[in-house]
Amino acid sequence: MLIAIPDLLDPAGVARVRGLIDAGDWADGNATSGHQSALAKHNEQLPEDSTAAREAGALVLDALAASPLFVAAALPLKVFPPLFNRYAGGQDFGLHVDSAVRIRRGSDFRLRADLSATLFLEDPAAYDGGDLVIEDRFGPQTVKLPAGHLALYPASSLHKVTPVTRGSRIASFFWVQSMVRDDGARRLLFDLDGGVQGAAAAMGQGDPAVVALTGVYHNLLRRWANA
Repeated sequence: MLIAIPDLLDPAGVARVRGLIDAGDWADGNATSGHQSALAKHNEQLPEDSTAAREAGALVLDALAASPLFVAAALPLKVFPPLFNRYAGGQDFGLHVDSAVRIRRGSDFRLRADLSATLFLEDPAAYDGGDLVIEDRFGPQTVKLPAGHLALYPASSLHKVTPVTRGSRIASFFWVQSMVRDDGARRLLFDLDGGVQGAAAAMGQGDPAVVALTGVYHNLLRRWANA
């Protein structure tokens, strides 16, 4: 499922992250590419072990942990330390699928990439192109969100970034290993959680029907989760 998470970072948070990464030393974006991606990828990236990337990534991780919508949608077990990229002057990233397993170089940290995430860090009016295009069963979905908004989508999907023809597209990107591996099961849990929250708001958290539905949610999560 494709989910937009608005205002993961507020304007002050975007400014803090941009203050760190804009002053960083950008390098060829293929530093973290797999073989297939390297053939299609044309952008710049902050080295993942740079001070700017680590400090900005910590701000993004804090925001993820504080977002109930992200937690409900992703049911995260592990999050890859956020990376940062920049597209300008016609740069793009052709159609590709993300690697199934992501390994942080120089460490034993690795995760199964169930979900991919793009956190937009530039005002969409400041650049042309740079659309995130995700292929799904209903056809291509085009995503270009305001700064501070996050797009979360299956890592198994084919996707691309269209050429940036004016300005610069700046974003953070990372992957999530979910406690619930199956995308369909994760979607059912997300929908059920939304229904429980809606019922609780209408009838009260202590209503017997709400308590029963909450039990169904947690028992399904218990059945499907690998934590």
